Amino acid sequence: MHERTFIGLDVHARSVWAGVLDGLTGEVSCLAVPVATKPLVAWVCAQPAPAVAYEAGPTGYELARALDAAGVRCLVAAPSRIPRTPGDRVKTDRRDALRLARLLRLEELVAVRVPTPAEEALRDLVRACEDLKMKSDRRIARQRIRSFLLRYGKRYPSPGARWSHRFEVWMRALHFDEPAAQAAFEHLLGAYFVRDAQLSTVDRQIEELASLDPLAPGVARLRAFRGIDTLTAVTLTTETCDFRRFPSASSYMAFTGLVPSEHSSGASRHQGSITKAGNAHVRRVLVEAAWAYRHRPAVRGTLAKRLEGQPPEVAAYSWKAQCRLHSTYRKLAARKGPNKAVVAVARELSGFVWGAMTERMAV
Repeated sequence: MHERTFIGLDVHARSVWAGVLDGLTGEVSCLAVPVATKPLVAWVCAQPAPAVAYEAGPTGYELARALDAAGVRCLVAAPSRIPRTPGDRVKTDRRDALRLARLLRLEELVAVRVPTPAEEALRDLVRACEDLKMKSDRRIARQRIRSFLLRYGKRYPSPGARWSHRFEVWMRALHFDEPAAQAAFEHLLGAYFVRDAQLSTVDRQIEELASLDPLAPGVARLRAFRGIDTLTAVTLTTETCDFRRFPSASSYMAFTGLVPSEHSSGASRHQGSITKAGNAHVRRVLVEAAWAYRHRPAVRGTLAKRLEGQPPEVAAYSWKAQCRLHSTYRKLAARKGPNKAVVAVARELSGFVWGAMTERMAV
């Protein structure tokens, strides 16, 4: 082990610094290395018995896959789990590279799972759908149209109605006396319908991919849960990739960032808000799904259709989740309010999801 050469890479788009630690002599050095993947891999392979680590980040996993293909051990470190010295006020690329090399030698780095190219491509498609739907594009386009109509005194006849097909039909029929106002309105409509068409296309592509192997079995099993339909199931599958890498439900809960933070010392124990230390995409869809459990347990409508063809143990497990999570919501909502109750339900739902995907569904 100590005869290896430990290499920490601080990777950026236009520069890469390498911290090199000789495991046998303890000698350290730092130098700039090639940015392009092929020359960089060739340089690493020229080192005696190399072991490499770099932080997960915007540069992706291309380098890790190339090193793995070359037979070099490469660890992609979780940035939030890299130990930091509280009193260290100097941060440079050289120091970061050397820190990674030292921590790699001490086995103090926590690795993230490197997805396959197919897994990463599908995950990017799901995230593109999330960007169009949830973050800004379509939502901002809708808000601009509402604000424009409000300024010109155009109010939808049905009070309190949200955006719907009928609202769009009414909106398309509007006409403004001023040519400039009409032109502005048409531009706003055009921006919205472009985003809406893009979202419909992405949704359709995700639906098609979700019906094919290897996604189909896992997506069908997750859709058996109340509040989880195709997009949520695909998000959970693509963001987690391999549920079996988590040894227990509690470890998967920690991955979602839905577990409470804690500060305990001596005889005192204090738990605070959730850590938010895990995957934000998984956490968001679980919280959205958890709102469905504020209703009494029932199997009807679309949920009944999604359960068709599922094994009896999956249906029983889904029903157990409904009963338990609804009970959790009722107890906590009365004491702590609906928002905190839903987060607690989402945490327990993540445990049920882990159980379903690892076939640990003891009812």
